[in-house]
Amino acid sequence: MKKQILGLCAAAAIALSACGGSASDTSTTDGAAGDVTLTWWHNSNNEPGKSVYDQVAKDFEEAHPGVTVEVTAMAHEDMLTRLEAAWQSGDAPDVYMERGGGELADKVDAGLVKDVTESASDEIAKLGGNVSGWQVDGQTYALPFSMGVVGFWYNTDMFAEAGITEAPKTWDEMYDAIDKLKAAGIAPISVGAGDKWPAAHYWYYFALRACDSAVLDDAVKTLDFSDQCFVTAGEQLEKLVAAEPFNAGFLNTPAQTGPTSASGLLATNKVAMELAGHWEPGVMQGLTEDGKGLGDATGWFAFPSFDGQAGDPTSALGGGDAWASPADAPDEATELIKYLLSDEVQKTFAENDMGLPTNPSASQYVTDPALADLLAVRDNAARVQLYFDTAFGTSVGGAMNDAIALMFAGQASPQDIVDATQQAADAEK
Repeated sequence: MKKQILGLCAAAAIALSACGGSASDTSTTDGAAGDVTLTWWHNSNNEPGKSVYDQVAKDFEEAHPGVTVEVTAMAHEDMLTRLEAAWQSGDAPDVYMERGGGELADKVDAGLVKDVTESASDEIAKLGGNVSGWQVDGQTYALPFSMGVVGFWYNTDMFAEAGITEAPKTWDEMYDAIDKLKAAGIAPISVGAGDKWPAAHYWYYFALRACDSAVLDDAVKTLDFSDQCFVTAGEQLEKLVAAEPFNAGFLNTPAQTGPTSASGLLATNKVAMELAGHWEPGVMQGLTEDGKGLGDATGWFAFPSFDGQAGDPTSALGGGDAWASPADAPDEATELIKYLLSDEVQKTFAENDMGLPTNPSASQYVTDPALADLLAVRDNAARVQLYFDTAFGTSVGGAMNDAIALMFAGQASPQDIVDATQQAADAEK
């Protein structure tokens, strides 16, 4: 990401004014003086999330005369692609979804993101430690609205049909469940390997199980992947791929787009489970005709452990999404972000199963039992490890994801993943 962002301007030293502004450059309309139009992009393109956010925009407009909010909802992958192009062209939306970690740090280094430390001090205090992933050198650049952990979502009816009475806690139990599902004629797992990151989550999680916490902390700081635990992670993944648990055509399957995506296959009873984040219930609801997803058949369990692992079994892979603005966005953009973290909006967010709210006042309104379980897992985890591609930044994370995808295709070894990652990391140093 750092090299991509630096490429936005020809000048060696980046100044935001030299790069051209965000969409906010046209925020003053031809109407009355002071009228402002804000552009807001999000990925809640299915119901009920889309309607919820449309209403949020209307409510904000009513409370802020002269402000118009232009909302654009799109599929997650489309949003990421468009955001990258928008940063390259200097036309980023006034309010966008920021994932934090190394990606945010690179933008901050380039002077591209608005500092909200003072303007949103009350909200930052209320969110507490949840904001840490969106802080750089003690300053806050985004407000997280949803934070969760990744685990296996599964169809409880299919598990019962296959004779699986308890969710797997170890990989030995998981392989036994895979065998039982196959024997019952049920495809065990869907994975959207066509989008790479869903496949990469497996290696991330195996590394989280294989590596001691201190090793992971050091890797984030030094970009050193020489510890043997990273090879062990690949060996565990290689064993899983060899067991052939995935849906037909998984190498080209998208993550969440349409009924034939990985999420769609789970939602429409074509597979028994999928490794996914806290967003999964809401995504599945948008991929079924009745809007209920798996409904009462929705189950969840944590990523299993394996013998000899050095990582804490309660540690979880996860992260969240935050609202941020380009550095030159109008002040009204920050006001919209603050409103999105208000008690009122976060309560509605929770009630509609759109994710796991970060505002502590809204936790009580999470209605989905599986999501409520995730809240407890998130809050009690020894460690919530930020997604590696986000933590390490786009250049290192992209090389890592590419190599992991090759392993899913049978074209890379455990050492190949480490070598490709280290090569990209060395280029960043």
